[in-house]
Parts: sequence; structure tokens; C-alpha cells
Amino acid sequence: MRVPLSWLREYAAVPADATAEDVMAELVKVGLEEEDVHRPTDELTGPIVVGQVLSLVKEPQSNGKTINWCQVRVVPEGAGQALSGDGIDPSGVQGIVCGAHNFVEGDKVVVTLPGAVLPGDFRISPRKTYGHVSAGMIASVRELGIGDDHDGILVLSTLGLDPEVGTDAMELLGLYDEAAEINVTPDRGYCFSIRGVAREYAHATGTAFTDPAASVVVPPGTGGGYPVRLEDGAPVYGVPGCDRFVARTVRGVDPTRPTPPWLSARLRLAGIRSISLVVDISNYVMLELGQPLHFYDLDALSGEIVVRRATAGETLRTLDDKVRTLDAADLLITDASGPIGIAGVMGGAATEVTDGTRNVLIESAHFDAVSIGRSRRRHKLPSEASKRFERGVDWHVADIAAQRAVELLLDLAGGTVDDAVTDAGQAPEPRVIELAADFPARLIGRPFDDGEITGTLTDLGAAVERTDGGYRVTAPSWRSDLETREDLTEEIIRLLGYDTIPSSLPVAPPGRGLTRGQQQRRRLLNALAAAGLTEVLSYPFVSARSNTVFGAPEEGMAAPSVKLANPLSAELGFLRRSILPGLAELARRNHSRGFRDLALFEAGAVFLPGDALGTDSIPPLGIKPDDAVLDALYAGIPDQPQTVAGLFTGHEAAPSAGVAPRAWDWADAVDAVHLMAQVTGVDVVVRQGSHQAFHPGRTAEFALRSGELLGYAGELHPKLIAAEDLPARTVAFEIDVDLLFDAAADVIVARPLSTYPAATQDVALVVDAAVVAGDVLEALREGAGELLEDVSLFDVYTGPGIGEGSKSLAFALRFRAPDRTLTAEEASAARDSAVAGAAERFGAVQR
Repeated sequence: MRVPLSWLREYAAVPADATAEDVMAELVKVGLEEEDVHRPTDELTGPIVVGQVLSLVKEPQSNGKTINWCQVRVVPEGAGQALSGDGIDPSGVQGIVCGAHNFVEGDKVVVTLPGAVLPGDFRISPRKTYGHVSAGMIASVRELGIGDDHDGILVLSTLGLDPEVGTDAMELLGLYDEAAEINVTPDRGYCFSIRGVAREYAHATGTAFTDPAASVVVPPGTGGGYPVRLEDGAPVYGVPGCDRFVARTVRGVDPTRPTPPWLSARLRLAGIRSISLVVDISNYVMLELGQPLHFYDLDALSGEIVVRRATAGETLRTLDDKVRTLDAADLLITDASGPIGIAGVMGGAATEVTDGTRNVLIESAHFDAVSIGRSRRRHKLPSEASKRFERGVDWHVADIAAQRAVELLLDLAGGTVDDAVTDAGQAPEPRVIELAADFPARLIGRPFDDGEITGTLTDLGAAVERTDGGYRVTAPSWRSDLETREDLTEEIIRLLGYDTIPSSLPVAPPGRGLTRGQQQRRRLLNALAAAGLTEVLSYPFVSARSNTVFGAPEEGMAAPSVKLANPLSAELGFLRRSILPGLAELARRNHSRGFRDLALFEAGAVFLPGDALGTDSIPPLGIKPDDAVLDALYAGIPDQPQTVAGLFTGHEAAPSAGVAPRAWDWADAVDAVHLMAQVTGVDVVVRQGSHQAFHPGRTAEFALRSGELLGYAGELHPKLIAAEDLPARTVAFEIDVDLLFDAAADVIVARPLSTYPAATQDVALVVDAAVVAGDVLEALREGAGELLEDVSLFDVYTGPGIGEGSKSLAFALRFRAPDRTLTAEEASAARDSAVAGAAERFGAVQR
């Protein structure tokens, strides 16, 4: 909403020297957001004055153009030129070359003198052109930045003006005014008017407010006005689409009269283009009072006006010259010819006001916000009217706005008004809210005395009646957002100032801090980030296919999911059973933008419904449910274990000179899980695994020593990679960290570091090709005894020298004693013991 300051000053006590920035600073105090400042003088500076053309000589040019060599008086006749500077003629008569031809001798025009600056940083200076020195410019509307018309220069008589020569044209055209632009949130629709903003400014500054609606005297209705019938056969949620329709008739208006500069200047600063006097008046009243109006050409109407819902097959050509197919839920304004407007959104072309309109019917109606909002979205047709109606318009201002429009039409466009008035509809019951005296203090956390509560609510426009336990508050008609005691309390503290709420930091009880789970989670996530992975956050909404593929290890296995009642899109209609679909989407989006080397991880909940999901009914509000009801509610909530998942694509590092980057592979995903186990102090078992989302043969399965499955790591399945449009060899992992944390020790005790050197022994064992390398490694670890510090697989070989159906596994064993340096014999003995254990379990033969 753009608020011209000159307009705001008519209804609020804005200091004469206050700028748009000052006004916005005050409005911020009451919760309005500042957006921008619109100040014509930022791009337009004088001297710009009223001039009179004394003579013009048409001079044809060799290029085919004809220019006018003009002598223009820019000071009153007989007066001296008070300005000075390069190109300013002391006689007060300027010689100017002009290419426009829509003016004659004697016309008064706008002259930009040397030294002036026009929008676009166009500086006016004397220059030689077409054989003359042109000292200034006769300006058009577009050159002044006040419109789009560039067909000719601005002749002031076309605006109904006859000012004295030498008058400051910027002041004459309202160009010294400025506007503050504020953002109006959906619950503050009343601020889409000067009336509403002026009231808020008065709240913020504690100054006087003059309600523009109070100054309009509405004559008593005599009835017998233009016939109107309200007929809604399909109200939305039982609320009629139109509950008030005021119609007034003005006859004999002069459509040729120009819009006064003061009115067009205010509209322009408010962001609305001046169209014609009659249309400009309707927009002016809407901005002033917040009530959208629609003007009909009375002579184009046929029969009574009926406000009804559309019927199948009806169409309407709207004012934007588009034929729209109407929906049965659309609220229409109709006459005997059919639809003549989509109520509250846009009128029809057949009855629009034109340059030939002499008789005008004014519509000032109140429409249901939901109906208007749905029609606006359905037809993708935003308008200034719909913007206000779908946020709530004051029911009681409809007749006032109509009368204000009548007065402006009579004053500016002439004509006469019919005494008969149409006012169809019935006033709604005022909204009454009970407010306990202690409720604001309990909700906000600071005391409120009686004067603060009654004073702020009264300033708000509400009627306050004291009761035994508090107050009975009748909400003002323009505040449709006030429905509950919480709404009233919010308004009280908003007007008193949020800065009056005391703040204090909570004191942590001694010995308290992060819980065990919080400590473990923080330690684990910090370790992954320190290892070079980037933490991300994805949406928990996925498709049914994603839940089936990522949420079940085997193809065809049931994967029950939680279906959303109101999903963001039909494709993403379920809560996730795995975090990996979200990571895959993030990776795909990053790849499409050129980011290909990724190592991502996310920690969050997955949703695994059990046999029961939800309850048959919802407990009533305001009553604490008993234990049985609570147990049923908890039983209907899906299990939500915390998991951590990661995904790697591309290379470990970006390519650089002399360095061949290493591609991420399955081992990196496995190492990430080992890191998670290490920082939580949990001994995990890794073995060959199988999951439909992972590559067969390149999948690791992680479990606790107790046998509980933690999750999977490895390379994603090639078919899945192709379906998800991911790079080849994308690797990933996902681990149930709730199980990991449960298995973790409360205190992780670091093992003592031996200062003695290690003894390393390598061993190559030939085993059956079906034997899992991890099982052989575990057999070596168990057989080696206490001296074994570490064992790792570093080579797998099949081929010449190895029998058919066998493979060679090479392991590195590191031995160390805490109290001495091991001898070669001791290390060899431990190695032989390890080999013996593998031979006993798997028939391993040392190469």
C-alpha cells in the first residue's frame, strides 16, 4: 500500500516536515512493515515553471520533419526574471525548439528551464539544434514522469488549469508530494486504505485521528432505487456471497472533464494509473475508505441487477477484453442480458464506463472474502478490488463510500443525483468477545491495568463494557480479524508496544545441560561435518514409489506409509520412510545447476506406521483427556525413529593442476558409518547386505553385536540412479541412530596409548569364493588374542595361482603390547594363532 503524505495529513496529525521515512518509522511500531519510498523529486528537479507560448514558427527541415521555433514567456508579463544561470534569459522569454504540434500560440504549458533534471537523469541545458539555441524544453507528460502519454506536450488547459505564468509547475502538478509504501499482511486488510493507515499512525504516535467516513453525511434512504436482488443458491460454508448492495444513480455527468491534477497526482503516488475522471473517482474513494466501487454505464444496463452464482456454460468478457468461462462457484453481477461482472473481482466490458457515458450507476457492495478469493485464484485475475475484499471490507462503509463517490462526481463531473437509494441486505450481528481481566497478563507475561486495557481497545475502535470478571468487547466493524480473546490481547500489546514486555534469561538448574541423546547427536553430526560432509535439510514429503523403493529392503515387501490429508502436491502425498529420497532430489537439483561434487548428509525422523494409525475421533477442546484417551492417541502416532543418511556424487575434491581427483565410491559410504560408530563408541558388525535401492554386491549391512539391524551403505542401484537422474556410481548410507545411541556407553573411555612400537604382519589366505571377507576378518581378530591392535583387508585376488571357485584375501595385522616391545617371535605366534582360527572356521589356507 502506497500512502501519499499529503493525503495522510488530512486524517492524521503528521508533522509538516515529516518525510516518508519518518512516517514508516512510526508505522513500524504498530506492526506494519516498511517497503519503499516514492518521491518524484528524487528524479525530477526544477526550475520547472508554467510558460505561455507567445509565438511559434513552423520550420520544415531537410530530414522531412517540421519543428516549431517558439518564444515562451516564463515570468508574469512586466515582471523581471528572478532566476539566473546559463541559458536563463533575463527578459523572461525563452527561445525553445519543439517538435510537437498539439499546441498553439497562447497555450499555457510546462517549461523545463536550463538547470532542470528530468527522470532518467536527463539534464536540461541550452543547446544548438536546427539552427537555433534552444534554452529549455516544453515537456510532455511522459517526460515529466507523470504518465505514459508522449503524443504531444502537456497543455494545461486540457487539465482544466489556467495558472499564472511563472507558477511552479511541480507544485501545481503535486510533484513535491511523496508516498510511504508499506507491506500489509493478510490480517490487516483495513490498512489497504488511507483511513486505516491514518488510524494506525494515530495509534503509533498518540496523536489525533479524523475518520474520513465520519465526515460523509449519508442522506436517509428513500427506497425506489435501481432494482437489485441478492440471490445465492450455493453459499460457501453457509455464508452468502453478497450481504449488502448499495446502488446510487448520477445522471448527466460530463465525460470530457479532465481529472484534476491533485487527484491524479495522489492516484499516481498510490500506484494507480489515471484513466478518466469517472474511473479515477471510483479508485480514489476505494483508496480513501477501503471500499471498492464499481461504476456502470446506466444506459447499458437492462433490467434488475441480480447477484447470484454462475450456471454451467456462462461466459463473460471482462474489462481486460478476455472472454472467461465461468465456474458454478463464481459469484456474479447480472442483469437481464446475463453476467455483467465477476463480483468483487472485475466488471464486464458490456457495461463499462466509456468516454460517452452520461449516466452512472454506482455499486458499493459487501462480498464474502472466501468467494472472492476463490474466484480471483480460479481466473488468475488479481485486482485492487479483490485484494481488499478477500482480506475483509467494513460492511458499514458501503453507503458512505457510495455517497462520497456521489459528492465527487457532482463536484468534478457535474450532473445530478437521484434521490432514490438502493440498499439491499441486512446488517450482520456485531462480534462480541468476552475477555477475562487477568487473561492478557497470563498470556503476555506482564501486568495490565484497567486503563491500559480499556484505553487501547477503545482507541482501536471497539466498544468496551465492564463485567464482573472482565470485559465484554464489541469488535469494530472494520476489524474482521478480531474473533477471540487472544486477538484482543495481541492488539493490546501491539498498541502499548512489544518493548514493554519484560525479558529475562532462564536460569538453568545446577547440573543440567544437554541430555545424553542431545550430546550424542551433536557429537555425531559434528564428526560428519568435520569429515567434509555438508548438512542439508529436505522436505519429509515423498511419493509412494520412493517409500516403496527406499523404505523396504526387498522388492515386493510391504512398506506401510502415512498418507497426507492435504499434500502440497499429489505426487508427494506421503511422509517419508527414508531420508534418501530427499537427498536424491537435492543432489539432482544441485547437479542441474552445475554443482556435481557433493557429499551431503541429513539427520531427521522417518515415519513408520504400525497396525493402528490415528484415532476414530478427536478429543474435545478445553478438557484434558483421560489416560485411556491419551494412550489411544499415542498408539495412533507412527513410530518416528531418528536416522542419519548421506549421499555422495562426483569426486572427493575439485580437479586441479597435477592432481587427478578421486571419485567417491562405496568405501566412502562405509567409512562414514564406521566414523559414526567410532564417535559414539559402539562396536558394529559390517557384512555383505542386500537392499533393493542398492547395487547387488556393493552393499554393506551394519548391525549391532546383539544382532539389531542399523542400516545400509554402498552404491545405489543403477536402475534407481537412472530413474532418479543421478550421476553414475552415486553412493549413500542410512543408519538408525536411535539404535546406535541406545547401544552407546554413557561414558566413552579412551584406551591408553602404548608408547611401544607396533609389529606389522601380513597374511594372505585362500578361502572359498562364497566366504565373506568380513567373516574371515572377524575370525582373525578373535584368534589373534589381546596383542592384536588392528586388522584390515587390503587385497582380494582371483585368477592364476588360485584354484577355481576360490579367492585370496590379504590382511594387514598390527600387534602392540602396552608394556614392552614385541619380539618377532611373539608377533608371529599371534599371527599364526589368528590364521589357525580362520582355518578352523573357514578352511582357510595360507598362501
